[in-house]
Amino acid sequence: MITVRHASDRGQANFGWLQSRHTFSFGSYYDPHHMGFSALRVINDDIVSPAAGFDTHGHRDMEIISLVLEGEIEHKDSQGNRQTLPAGEFQLMSAGRGIYHSEYNASSTQALRFLQIWIEPNEQGGEPGYQQKDFGKQAGFTIIATPTGEDGTLHIKQDARLLQLILPPSESVTLPLEAGRHAYVHQVAGTLDVETTSLAPGDGAKIEDIHHVTFSNKSNETSQALVFDLP
Repeated sequence: MITVRHASDRGQANFGWLQSRHTFSFGSYYDPHHMGFSALRVINDDIVSPAAGFDTHGHRDMEIISLVLEGEIEHKDSQGNRQTLPAGEFQLMSAGRGIYHSEYNASSTQALRFLQIWIEPNEQGGEPGYQQKDFGKQAGFTIIATPTGEDGTLHIKQDARLLQLILPPSESVTLPLEAGRHAYVHQVAGTLDVETTSLAPGDGAKIEDIHHVTFSNKSNETSQALVFDLP
C-alpha cells in the first residue's frame, strides 16, 4: 500500500525570518493523522533568511539529520563542534542524553534552504555525537545512514537506513524491503513514480506491505529523493 502526502497539504509556519513546511505535526502545527511514520518523526522544509537562524536550544534522545539544499549552515554545539554545512552535505546530530546547538544561515545575502529530519532512536541516553559528510550525486541509490555506520555511512541509533536516490531521465530502479519493514519517500527535486504513484517536489509517500518497490523517472530532468527504510 502506498499513501501519498502532497506538498500542498503539509503544515505551514511563517516567522518572517523562517518559512517552514511540515510533513508531520511540529510546533504549532498539529494534525493527529500525521504524527510521524514508524520511527520517522519530523521532515521540515525550512527557508531561513540571510544572517538569521535558530538560537542555541537543546535536544535529547533524537537523531537529527539535516540536508542543505541551498546555501550553507553555520553549526555550533555544546560538544565543541563548529562546522559549516554546504549545499549537498548531510549532517547527523545524535542528541543522546542532551546537547545544545545553534544553526544559522552562514550568508548575509542569500537565503538558506534545508531539510530537517528527526528519527526517534532505539536507545535512550548515551553520548551525544556529530557527523557530517558529502556523499556526492551519483546515479542510483546511495546509502547515507545505517545502524552500524558501515562503509563510511553515518551511524544512526535506530534500526533504520536513509538512502539518497538520484535517478536520471527514463531510468528505473527497484528497492527490496524485508517483510515487516516500512519505507517513506520524500521527493526533493524533479518527479518520480513510486510503482504507479507519481510524486512531485515536496510530496511524500508511506510504503507498507510491499516487498519490492520500483522507482521510475519518466520526465526529462533528473529526480532526487530521500528514501527511509524503517522498522
